[in-house]
Formats: sequence, C-alpha cells, structure tokens
Amino acid sequence: VEARIMAPRRQLFPPGIMWLAISLLSCLLASSKAKVFSRCELAKVLHDFGLDGYRGYGLADWVCLAYFTSGFNTAAVDHEADGSTNNGIFQINSRRWCKGLNLNSDNLCHVYCTDLLNPNLKDTIICVMKIVQETQGMGNWEAWRHHCQGKDLNDWVDGCEF
Repeated sequence: VEARIMAPRRQLFPPGIMWLAISLLSCLLASSKAKVFSRCELAKVLHDFGLDGYRGYGLADWVCLAYFTSGFNTAAVDHEADGSTNNGIFQINSRRWCKGLNLNSDNLCHVYCTDLLNPNLKDTIICVMKIVQETQGMGNWEAWRHHCQGKDLNDWVDGCEF
C-alpha cells in the first residue's frame, strides 16, 4: 500500500500537448470575440488612438494596410512555413513581435500573440507604433509596399467622419 502511495503519478497529457490545447482554446476564445471593422469604423478608431500622421503615415495608409493584411478582421491568423504566425488586423508576426507557440520569439511588443486578436485594438496599436519606428516604417509590411505605398489612398478614408 505504501509503495502505491509513493509511486509517481502518470500525467494524463504530455506537457507539449497540454500547451497546444491551451493555445488552441485561447485562439478559439479570442476568435469568438472577433470583429470585422468597416472601413470608416476602423479609420475612426485609428484616429482616436492617434495614428493619423504618426511617423508621417496618414489614416489612409493604416486602413489600406488593414484591408490588405486581414480584410479588417481582428481575429485573422495566418500560419507561416517557419512555424510563426501573423496575428490580428495588421498581421503582426510572432517571430519578432509577440509571444506565441514559438518560445524563442523576440516578443518586442511584450504581448502574447492572442492579445493582438482582441477587437479592442489598444495592444495592437501600441505594437504597430513600435514596428513603424523601425527603419523601414510601414515598409515592414509587404502588403503595404505592394498595395498602398505610393498610391492615391484618399478613397480609404473618403466620407468617414472623425
């Protein structure tokens, strides 16, 4: 009897499986609160957070970027071949900017990647402000370089009220 009491208990799930299950559950919970913004609704939120003119980029740049990265969807997650993920409305990558399943992330924004899926864009906007401070600015996003840079973007905010 005493030997049975002292014997180590077997784990129900290996630690890696448990971590994966918790991560998937948090993604499901975050996506249940997903929001797909309208063009003007997003422009107003970004304006209210002070992104208009930040580092020389107008609201139209940010709205254009959000459209071509996520379709204005806060719960968008894209999985890369290297195991990293692009997260949220601006598709912020886990390799450098947030903490995801990849434990070796730089996490330069000091947030969990699931925080970037929140329809309250506070954490996301703080993070994009850090990203755009880098030398490439909005050029850090391939979608912005290909679809927004150097183009007339007035239509992205035309008719929106702030």
